[in-house]
Amino acid sequence: MNPDPGARSRAGRWRDQLIAFGWLVLVWNLLWGEFSWGNLVGGLLVAAAVLVFFPLPPVTFVGRLRPWALLVFALHFAGELVTASAHVASIAVRPGYRPRDAIIGVRLRVRSDLNLALTAEVLSLVPGTLIIEVDREAGVLYVHVLDVRGPGDLAASRERVLAVERRIVRAIGSAAELRRVQTDTVEKGP
Repeated sequence: MNPDPGARSRAGRWRDQLIAFGWLVLVWNLLWGEFSWGNLVGGLLVAAAVLVFFPLPPVTFVGRLRPWALLVFALHFAGELVTASAHVASIAVRPGYRPRDAIIGVRLRVRSDLNLALTAEVLSLVPGTLIIEVDREAGVLYVHVLDVRGPGDLAASRERVLAVERRIVRAIGSAAELRRVQTDTVEKGP
């Protein structure tokens, strides 16, 4: 006999709420700089108020954490930070040079809220790129890119966005999301 699927989803929501509650209490205590009974009680009250009065939409994680892919993602991200920082620094110190900017729209292959948020956040952390807007329904990120010299740079910027998405999905995506990203990669070629 199968358990009630509604009961499982309710249990998952309660688990997510308890995890959020715990994190909020921890952050409250870290912000105060010391763990005391007063801060603990204050954190419990603030966390309860935040979760009751400002409920967040449920973000479900149906993926699987893959440690090797997560390490690959972290190494690529660190490399992108270094190269992008050097590129932006070279633009800043080049006398008389005026870089051309562009805003590109990139449709992601995995349209989950978690993937949109993570991809947008990672891109915003890299110097020279900034998320201007997110079209949640269409799964499109509008990205401001720095120093665009021609159509080749636009295509390379789009591919960088899709590569970030691909590495995120490989690190934490579900099997179906991973197939979607790998299928798209095979169709496009290397």
